[in-house]
Amino acid sequence: MPHFSNSVKLKYVKLGYQYLVNHILTLTLIPVMAGVLIEVLRLGPAEIVNLWNSLHFDLVQILCSCFFIIFVATVYFMSKPRSIYLVDYACYKPPVTCRVPFATFMEHSRLNLSNNPKSVEFQMRILERSGLGEETCLPPAIHYIPPTPTMEAARGEAEIVIFSAMDSLFKKTGLKPKDIDILIVNCSLFSPTPSLSAMVINKYKLRSNIKSFNLSGMGCSAGLISIDLARDLLQVHPNSNAVVVSTEIITPNYYQGKERAMLLPNCLFRMGGAAILLSNRRSERRRAKYRLVHVVRTHKGADDKAYRCVFEEEDKEGNVGISLSKDLMAIAGEALKSNITTIGPLVLPASEQLLFLLTLIGRKIFNPKWKPYIPDFKQAFEHFCIHAGGRAVIDELQKNLQLSAEHVEASRMTLHRFGNTSSSSLWYEMSYIEAKGRMKKGDRVWQIAFGSGFKCNSAVWKCNRTIKTPKDGPWADCIHRYPIWCSLYLLINVHPAGENNKCGKTTG
Repeated sequence: MPHFSNSVKLKYVKLGYQYLVNHILTLTLIPVMAGVLIEVLRLGPAEIVNLWNSLHFDLVQILCSCFFIIFVATVYFMSKPRSIYLVDYACYKPPVTCRVPFATFMEHSRLNLSNNPKSVEFQMRILERSGLGEETCLPPAIHYIPPTPTMEAARGEAEIVIFSAMDSLFKKTGLKPKDIDILIVNCSLFSPTPSLSAMVINKYKLRSNIKSFNLSGMGCSAGLISIDLARDLLQVHPNSNAVVVSTEIITPNYYQGKERAMLLPNCLFRMGGAAILLSNRRSERRRAKYRLVHVVRTHKGADDKAYRCVFEEEDKEGNVGISLSKDLMAIAGEALKSNITTIGPLVLPASEQLLFLLTLIGRKIFNPKWKPYIPDFKQAFEHFCIHAGGRAVIDELQKNLQLSAEHVEASRMTLHRFGNTSSSSLWYEMSYIEAKGRMKKGDRVWQIAFGSGFKCNSAVWKCNRTIKTPKDGPWADCIHRYPIWCSLYLLINVHPAGENNKCGKTTG
């Protein structure tokens, strides 16, 4: 009981401190305004009139003052950045025929790697610990034995993913293809000629003067890079609509060799894609779901280890694949620290910034061994969308940012249901929060993504209106089954590899 009592007291002390620091300006102004009001009431009407009559106004001074006020107001409104709104977005939902249960995946692995049973066992161990469920999907070409990663099959996957997401976006928003002013498509590993953006323009017969961009080779964080590019373009092109398409085409990038570092992506990456409509039109303000507040990008490519930690290369037998370094998590942690250092002052309340500053000064002046203060980002955001790159990524960020299970629920459930869909995973997570009916007006969302290079990018959104639970979307037919809490540590430590482990579920 004494320990409980102390913890409760400490909690209220912290809450009191946060309220005091965050509202210091208001708490200071209230006594000042009260004093002024008391003084005015003490003077009385006659003295106030005499004071007003004693003032002398010169016409030139009045005109100059008015001109100065108008000039300052004009400069302010002209230099103020345009508000960027996220009108709506749509996520691709793969068909049931593309699903790859664990048993199917492992059977294909045994047949494709019949001469290397150790690689098969390795994939089994990774899959069991990955956090993926039984309903993730791979493209049709990967279902063949052996896989047939042809250019035609890759284009086929790109068409079905991108066009399905675009069609859903048009249906949701009522947007017409001719109304698109800016088009940005990001796909890291599949970069054909003509480009994927040209493929979209050809399909929907977009305008000849459209500003189109195709981003490749930028990894899982390319989605937020596309958002940043769209924001910059919308700042200089008024009254415009921008469509961002984020996806990763799996077909040509399925590794068929034996190197363990290159087999990892086979176990994690799955089909997915999203189309997002951004606009700077004031007419879209009412119906828009979110407003873009900040985008912060961090690039660690100057460091050799960071540059090579996610690297596309050939193995000894000439098979091309993506090699994931053992240092990946450590490098991701350093990139996240740099990103937090930049985004912290932009989003954290004054109470958290003051504690961080005092701790930093204390470490510099008094004792370098003091534990650094980790800001409480739960004070700045209601929702967190962490890139569903794998269970280890989510675990690490939950630990470092001191988040609760509910804060990372969207990321874990997205990984379980859809796997690592690369740059589009953030939008499946956003859709999960909406499907649960948790997104309220004024809520702030932090999207965090990691990508090759090595990059850590963040986007901050503010909810523009309370969002009703959608009747369609990728979660429509399964949201009632989530969250599904897989006791991963229990499964790993108790059940031997290869057993048909089951996951329990809690009510959503």
